[in-house]
Amino acid sequence: MQITRQADYAVRAVLYLAQQGNGARVSTAQVAQEQHIPPTFLAKIISQLSTAGVVRATRGARGGITLARPPEEISLLEIVEAIDGPVALNECTHDPGLCIMGETCSVREVWCDVRAALVSRLKQTTFDQLTRPALAPAAAD
Repeated sequence: MQITRQADYAVRAVLYLAQQGNGARVSTAQVAQEQHIPPTFLAKIISQLSTAGVVRATRGARGGITLARPPEEISLLEIVEAIDGPVALNECTHDPGLCIMGETCSVREVWCDVRAALVSRLKQTTFDQLTRPALAPAAAD
């Protein structure tokens, strides 16, 4: 499994907003420039994040984007799923009927366990944690 470039950009944009402080509003042009995200691509991402209730976008001369909720209420999982949809390692983790091996596959349990661990880790990681430099890098297990 690989996170798409679009989801990576979304994570970078949300992290940038979280780093700006409580309620800070910044222009999409500033986010695009600071995070090296193509502006047209960022516009699509902001639209998706707005629909998901993660950011608020305001148009006009004093417009910009801001987090819709505090960073401690926004998880990595929420951003990834807002952009890429549900996390899946293999289609059988959601529906064993899609695989000809079905419930008898000896690997399916491993895929399901790994998916559950990944989802759990992404869900537990919030953007307030990521704004604290000492806590940002995950410890390798």
